[in-house]
Amino acid sequence: MRPHMIVTLGLALTVPPATGGEIAVADDQGLRRALADAKPGTTILIAPGIYEGGLTARGLKGEPGSPITLRAADPRRPPVFRGGTFGVHLSAVEHVEIHDILVEAVAGNGINIDDGGAATPSRHVALRRVVVRDVGPEGNRDGIKLSGVDDFRVEGCTVERWGDRGSGIDMVGCHRGEVTGCTFRHGDREGDNGAQAKGGSGEITIRRCRFEHAGQRAVNLGGSTGRAYFRPEPRGYEARDITVEDCTFIGSMTPVAFVGVDGAEVRHNTIYRPGRWGLRILRENNGEGFLPCRNGEFTDNLIAFRSDEMVVSVNIGPGTAPETFTLARNAWYCLDAPERSHPRLPVAEADGVYGADPRFRDAEGGDLRQRTDGTALRAGVRAKGVVSRGGKP
Repeated sequence: MRPHMIVTLGLALTVPPATGGEIAVADDQGLRRALADAKPGTTILIAPGIYEGGLTARGLKGEPGSPITLRAADPRRPPVFRGGTFGVHLSAVEHVEIHDILVEAVAGNGINIDDGGAATPSRHVALRRVVVRDVGPEGNRDGIKLSGVDDFRVEGCTVERWGDRGSGIDMVGCHRGEVTGCTFRHGDREGDNGAQAKGGSGEITIRRCRFEHAGQRAVNLGGSTGRAYFRPEPRGYEARDITVEDCTFIGSMTPVAFVGVDGAEVRHNTIYRPGRWGLRILRENNGEGFLPCRNGEFTDNLIAFRSDEMVVSVNIGPGTAPETFTLARNAWYCLDAPERSHPRLPVAEADGVYGADPRFRDAEGGDLRQRTDGTALRAGVRAKGVVSRGGKP
């Protein structure tokens, strides 16, 4: 009986249950077979080790409450997907999650999730505690690329060093999503941006993230998208209803750029030493029917800058409507000359604070929390769940 029991246990690890369940894999062949056979409720447990980049699947369909999940068997030792054109590519999926994996040293996008060119978006996708690093390094190469993905969540992820014209996370035609508790590290003079939402994207929140020298534009709200790539068809804006809140920005040529948006809120963020502009208001898609960039809100933010670095408070490009923007309750502090803290703004700011020292705990060491001795300003990241130096709430 004992040999028969061993065979039975072996089969339990390689043949997926009819109605989902856990499947343990430890090599590329087993992983690809398990992914091809996955059903609603299947969890694929990936053993520690090095796996080939290029994992791909189309049409994975989990169900509400029973997603298809790829995750590390041991989150303390995440599996590493290395090399190839991309790390993981999923198309036309629903109710799919990826947890605790590492993607590195790929030539194209690190993780790519899209609608497969269909009219129906991928839906209910979650990435949790994923690390993507050393992508590209040249060209429009993204750490995480989402195209035509609705109802998504990117949580606790870290993206480091992507392509020199790419994004840490690029969202094209995506809706009803949240990027939360993530960290983006790159370099100020390379990489287009840290996080970007464009191509008809809407109802997206970027919350409690940390951007450390995350490209020339740390957050790009909108952009310039070819008509064929909009999801749905163009409606006069690159993005709308985008919220950026309680994030920390260090460096970048500009922490925030409003680019062809029709309504976006940037509030309660802490911005430290922007390289050239405090924020930008631009329009880069000049196609027929596109509206001017308008209806942005920049409120309750803390901006600490140097006069020899941030040469312009707000950069305004042609084809925009800066008069429709709202600026209120922001705190501006010039680190090297407090008397020069008052910014030049395109509209009157309500209840702005100028020249008040934010008293950071250790700014040069990366700790931008304000000292809690009764003098803290109300602008900036709110205290609850502040993202620490390590990028974890």
